[in-house]
Amino acid sequence: MLRMLIIAPAILLSPAAFAAGGETSVAWYADPVTAVAFAALVVFLMIAGAMGAFKAVFSGLDSRAESIQKQIDDAQALREEAMKLMTDAERRAREADESAKQIVKRAKADAKQLMAEAKAELEAKVARREKQAEQRINRAETQAADDVRRAAADAATSALKSILSDADSQGAAFDKALDEISDSLK
Repeated sequence: MLRMLIIAPAILLSPAAFAAGGETSVAWYADPVTAVAFAALVVFLMIAGAMGAFKAVFSGLDSRAESIQKQIDDAQALREEAMKLMTDAERRAREADESAKQIVKRAKADAKQLMAEAKAELEAKVARREKQAEQRINRAETQAADDVRRAAADAATSALKSILSDADSQGAAFDKALDEISDSLK
């Protein structure tokens, strides 16, 4: 009904606008051509209105307006969802950055720990090797001392044999050899 109130003055005033352009000062409704055209237009619009043409036009316009409104609502919902997804993605990016920082921090701590363990292990290996070297040196010294003692004992026994083989100085030579043997075994 409101649409009819808006359309009716426009329809009634449209012939006046076209008639005002002429040079005659006759009112628009007094001109027979204009009056007949206006009457035909009014009759056409009444018939079209009775058949539901306005209803179809206005329902088409209403459906188009509803469609546009729905598209606007959908676009706004999509925009809100995109904003939500964007904030979620930003949050995930921040979490990923934090996670990466934690991983790097943990890796640095692990690397320091591994370096400390490797250094301690290396020091332990060096200490073991030094101890083993000292033990080898001690064994070699002991073995060398034993070899020297054996060589001295062999020398003493051979000297004793040579002295004993000399008959004239047996007693003094025997005492001398015993002193040498006891000195070398000390």
